[in-house]
Amino acid sequence: MKSYDVAIVGSGFAGSILARLLRRQGRRVLLVEKDRHPRFALGESSTPLAGFALERLAARYDLPDLHHLSTWGRWSRHLPQLRRGLKRGFTFYHHRRGEPYRNGADNDARLLVAASPSDAIADAHWVRADVDQFLVDRAVEEGVDYVDETTVDEVDLGSRGALLRARRKGGRTDFRASYLVDATGPAGLLARALPIAREPAPVSTGLLYAHFESPPPFVEIARRAGATLDAGPYPDERAAVHHLLDGGWVYALPFDHGVTSAGLVLRRETIDADAASRDPAAAWRELLAPYPTLAEQLGQVRPLSPIRFVERLPHRLERAAGEGWFILPHAFAFYDPMFSTGIAWSLLAVERLALIFAGVDGDAWRYDFFLRREGDRIAQLVEAAWLAMDDFELFAAVARLYFVTVSWAEARQRLLPEGAPHAWEGFLGMGDPCFDDLFDDMLARLRIRQFESFDRAAFLRRVRRGLAPRDVVGLDDPARRNLYPVDLGVLVERAALLGLEREEVVAALPRLRGDPPWPQNGDSSADGP
Repeated sequence: MKSYDVAIVGSGFAGSILARLLRRQGRRVLLVEKDRHPRFALGESSTPLAGFALERLAARYDLPDLHHLSTWGRWSRHLPQLRRGLKRGFTFYHHRRGEPYRNGADNDARLLVAASPSDAIADAHWVRADVDQFLVDRAVEEGVDYVDETTVDEVDLGSRGALLRARRKGGRTDFRASYLVDATGPAGLLARALPIAREPAPVSTGLLYAHFESPPPFVEIARRAGATLDAGPYPDERAAVHHLLDGGWVYALPFDHGVTSAGLVLRRETIDADAASRDPAAAWRELLAPYPTLAEQLGQVRPLSPIRFVERLPHRLERAAGEGWFILPHAFAFYDPMFSTGIAWSLLAVERLALIFAGVDGDAWRYDFFLRREGDRIAQLVEAAWLAMDDFELFAAVARLYFVTVSWAEARQRLLPEGAPHAWEGFLGMGDPCFDDLFDDMLARLRIRQFESFDRAAFLRRVRRGLAPRDVVGLDDPARRNLYPVDLGVLVERAALLGLEREEVVAALPRLRGDPPWPQNGDSSADGP
């Protein structure tokens, strides 16, 4: 029986990157995959915080390919063989059942928030089949032992570590490791092996999804239907596109090679689960039909593989770590893909685990505490978005809270002095009293909206006032008419919110490109757990 320092079960991008980092620390690492690459995987939309985490890992461990994956421009230039899509920001449209899409000059049913000032340093949609395969191959080149088509049936955790009993190609195979990392998914390995309770999700949803031939542009169809769609800070569909419906929403993520990833997220009570399981394609067409403009764009587009149905999308576990084991975010908790939190949160957890194993910072208790609290924060965001989804002005206020939260973190990570412990800053503002209070208050107000008199104006004022101490990007400006570019002038003007002088921000602006000299720290070996 082979023995390892660390066994990682699940070879998506997070598991493979972690395996590689631990190998660079001198660990004996096993990476186990139940399927084979290349294979389809959900979780395809990146964000600036994900790119920043990749840059930090690239610098610390001298891994230029991670630096290349951190922005669309570098990726296209250095790794053109890996398919991807340009993501300039987040686009939202609000639809009314039974009516063509309508939008006025004030963008009462449209919201665009840019995440980058240019294509070169924009985010990317990840073709996970390509990215995950590439990262597994890199891990193997580093000396990670990799086994695929291997199902772990049992895990025994004891004082000597973890014993994994598995099947591979019809035969039995066992492994032993001092530490075990669960990098699987919703039906997680450790959720089955340990008495870890599952916790309820704030919104119970299902998902229909597939990759499709790229559909006709929504903007053109909507304009023909009479919608006013003037130019925004980026082309509307060069983004993570969200269509808000009655009781659900649709995402569309365009890739550069003429393919779009699309999915329909709906409350479970609005889905005939039996019918959707029998014929997902028919369910897709039927559920889009009440929205004529969207149905014209996506209702008849050809899927490149069978449309799949997930009856229960959200999941949440009670714990994320214990003695000798850790669970990565996607196996620990997932609620909704609305704000593309998955890749960034996963990479943050990978960064933390690398620090823990290197003996630099953190431990299992701290890791567990942060993931549990951050899971709570994501749950708050998702519940608030769903509670406000029928009223676009309220929804836009919830969305602004998310964008101010991440923009504040992005500005701090780019502009504050080197060496700040960004890996242990709470995700989505967790632990920041300003954000903690505002999330709590916002959600409490939205929860009683259906049962008591609701003062919309007071709610909107509360969100605006609450965001003011952290809004370094100008999302409080009504003159933008729901079209928000990346305005570096606003960042300079609001330097004091970051505790900086205007001149300091101006001098630090080149860091926004994400091209510091690297590696910044070539010493990646240390004692750890």
